[in-house]
Amino acid sequence: MLSGLREKNLKIKELNIKDIPRDIFTGIIIALVSIPISMGYAQVSGLPAVYGLYGSIFPILIFGLLSTSRQFIFGVDAAPAALVGAFLATAGIESGSAEAVRTVPVVSFFVGMWLLLMYVVKAGRLVTYISTPVMGGFISGISTTIIFMQIPKILGGTSGRGEIAELIEHIVRTFKESFNYMSAILGVGALAVLLISKKLAPKLPMSVFVMIGGAILGYTGFADRYGIAKLDRIDCGLPRWHFPGIHALDLSDVLSTSLTVAIVIMAETLLASSNLANKNGYKLDNNREILVYGLGNLAAAFTGCCPVNSSVSRSAMGEQYGGKSQVMSLTASVTMIVILLFAAGFIQYLPVPVLTAIVISALMGAVEVHLAKRLFRHDKRELFIFCGAFFGVLIFGTVYGVMIGVVLSFVSVIINTANPKRSFLGIIEGHEGFHSLERNTYASPVRGAVIYRFSGNLYFANIGMLVDDIEKAVKDDTKCVIVDSGAVCNMDITAADRVESLYKALERQGVKLYFASHIGSLNDRFRELGIGFMVEEGRCRRTIPAALLDAGIAPPYKTENGVSSERTVPAERFSRLEFEWAFGSMADREMERYAEKLMENIDSGEDSGQQLSHIVHADTLWKGIGDTDQEELLEHLQAHLRELAEKLGISEERIEEAIELRKLKLASRINERSPEAFEVIRRHTERFENSLKESDPNVYESLLRYRREALDRLRKTNPEYVSVMDELYNS
Repeated sequence: MLSGLREKNLKIKELNIKDIPRDIFTGIIIALVSIPISMGYAQVSGLPAVYGLYGSIFPILIFGLLSTSRQFIFGVDAAPAALVGAFLATAGIESGSAEAVRTVPVVSFFVGMWLLLMYVVKAGRLVTYISTPVMGGFISGISTTIIFMQIPKILGGTSGRGEIAELIEHIVRTFKESFNYMSAILGVGALAVLLISKKLAPKLPMSVFVMIGGAILGYTGFADRYGIAKLDRIDCGLPRWHFPGIHALDLSDVLSTSLTVAIVIMAETLLASSNLANKNGYKLDNNREILVYGLGNLAAAFTGCCPVNSSVSRSAMGEQYGGKSQVMSLTASVTMIVILLFAAGFIQYLPVPVLTAIVISALMGAVEVHLAKRLFRHDKRELFIFCGAFFGVLIFGTVYGVMIGVVLSFVSVIINTANPKRSFLGIIEGHEGFHSLERNTYASPVRGAVIYRFSGNLYFANIGMLVDDIEKAVKDDTKCVIVDSGAVCNMDITAADRVESLYKALERQGVKLYFASHIGSLNDRFRELGIGFMVEEGRCRRTIPAALLDAGIAPPYKTENGVSSERTVPAERFSRLEFEWAFGSMADREMERYAEKLMENIDSGEDSGQQLSHIVHADTLWKGIGDTDQEELLEHLQAHLRELAEKLGISEERIEEAIELRKLKLASRINERSPEAFEVIRRHTERFENSLKESDPNVYESLLRYRREALDRLRKTNPEYVSVMDELYNS
C-alpha cells in the first residue's frame, strides 16, 4: 500500500501544471477522433458501432489512472478487432447479430484473464522474442486484411470476411450486385480528403471534420435520397455493467483465440509504448503495464465491448499536439462520457461510407510501409521475414501469419549464428593491437602465426566453418594458430569434439592451437566438455600477445612482408585506418567527404596565405592522423584545386606546389621508416589517379599539368626530395 502511495505521489510530481491545459485540449481532440475510429473497429470485431464508444470510456480511464506510460493512448483498435472478427467468421456468427453481442465480451473477458496471468508470471520479457519485422508484418497484414474487409461498405455493400481470396471475391460480387455509385463517391471522396490532409496538415484532426460533414449530409436527408447506409440510432446513456454470459460456445476455440489476442495486445502495446517512452526519455514498468492491459480488457468485457489495446495512431496524434501526461486519457474518457450522455443522437446520421473511409485512413497509417522500405534498403533477410508474416496473415489468416513470421525469425537467428562474422588478423606498423586483414589496407599477417577472430558462440552449426577456415589458412611456416575468442561465450559438445580433433591434427603438423581473449567461464566450459587439457597446457590465454609469446613469437612482431611493429600509438581520430574500420569498401568516399569538409571550413575573410599554410602544413589540423593517411587526404584535396584557388584567391600552381612539398616530406619519412609502406602508398597513388582519370578526365589532366610544373620548381628549391620524387611518381 505504501509503495502504491509512493507511485501516486511520483506521478503527481511528474505532472507539470503548465502542461495540463494542453493535455486537456489534446484529450478532447483524441476523444472526438476516437468516435469514428472506435465505432469502425467495433464493427470490424462484429459488434454494433456504439460498443466502440463504450470501449472508449472505462478501459481508457483505468489506463490513464494506473499506467506508467505518460503519453500512450489505449482503446479500441485494429489488431484485436480483426482477430475477434476473424474468430466470429470462422465460427459462423454473423457480424452485428445478437449472438455476436453475446460472444465478443466473452472473448474480451478471457483476454483480460490471460493478461492477468501474464502479469503474474512476469511475461513481459517474452516480448523480446518477437522481432520488429514479425510484429510489423503481422500488424500490416491485419491492417491490409481489414481494409479489404471494409472496401465493400464504401461501395454500398456489407463487410467481407475470410482471407484475401474470399475478400477480393466479395468485393467483385458487391460491384455486380449492390454497387451504389453515390456511396462510392462519398466514401472515396472522404478518404481522399483524409489522405491529402495527412500530407498537407498532419496536425489537423481532419477525421473529426469529415465525421461532422458526413453527419450533416445524413441529417439533411442526402444519404437517404441516394440510398446511402447510415449507422443505427442509439439512445443516450452509459453502458450497463454485466458479467459476460458464457453460453453455448466452444471454449477451446475461445481460449485459443483470446490467448492469441492477449499475446498480440501485450507485444504490440509494450513495443509501441516502450518506443514512445525511449523517444521522450522516461521508463516503463513492463509488468505493471500488462496488469493495466488486463484490467482494461476486463472493463471492456463488463461493458460488452471487444478487446482493447494500444492505439499507435492516437498516441502519435497526442504527441503531435504536445500531450505530456495521462491527463489526455482521463480527459478523453470524461469527454466520451459527456458525448454518450448528452450528444449521442448525432450518431444515427453518420453515413457508413464516411465512417468506413475514416477507418481505412487510420488503417493505412498502420501499414508499416516505412519499415518495409527500411528493411529493403538495409536488410533483405529481415524484409523476407516481414513479408512472410504479412502474406501469411493475408493468405492463411492471423494466427498462421504470426506462426510463419516467428518460424522465419528463428530460422534467421539460426542462419546468423551459423554464419557469424569472422576474419583473419594482422598488425599495422606503428599501431597497437591486431586488425582485420580484410578491412585494413595496411594490416599484414604476423610471420609464423595465423590469428583468427570468430564472433559467435561455437556449436554444431558453425564449428565446421571455423575448422575449414583455419585448415585453409595454415602454411608450411605456421608455428601457431590463435583463435581470438573474445566473442565466444559458450560452446556445445559437438564444437568441443571438433576443436579437439583440430588440436590433434595441428599438433601432428607441428602447429600449436590457442584460444585467447575470452571470458574466464569459457575455460570452465572447456573442462566440462572434456577438453580441459587445453587450459592445463596453456593453450587458453588471456591475451593474443601472451599466446604469441608462448608459441615463441615475441615483439617486435615481424610480418610476412617484413614490416615490424615496434611501437604503439593512440587510436587515430580521423585516419584512413579508422575510415576502413568503420566504412569498409566505402572508405574512399568518406575520405572524400572529409576533404570536402575541410574545403567548407575555409573562411574567405582570413588571410589566404595563412589559410593555405593551415590546410597543408598546420600540425593542429593533422594531429592524430598518421603519415600514410595524410598522404591520401592530400590526394583528395588535389582533386579540388580549382575550388581551393577560387576560395583562397591563390593560383592553382601555388596551391599544388604547397601540397606536393607536404606530400614529399611525408613520403620521405615513410620511406625511411618502412620501404614496404612507401610502396603501398605509391601503388595507392596510382590507383587514385587512375580512378580520377576515369571519373573526371579534365580534372586529371589539370592535376598532371600543375604537378609537373610544381615538381620542376621543387627540384630546384628542395633538391633533398628529388630521389623521393622520382620513386613516388616513377619519373
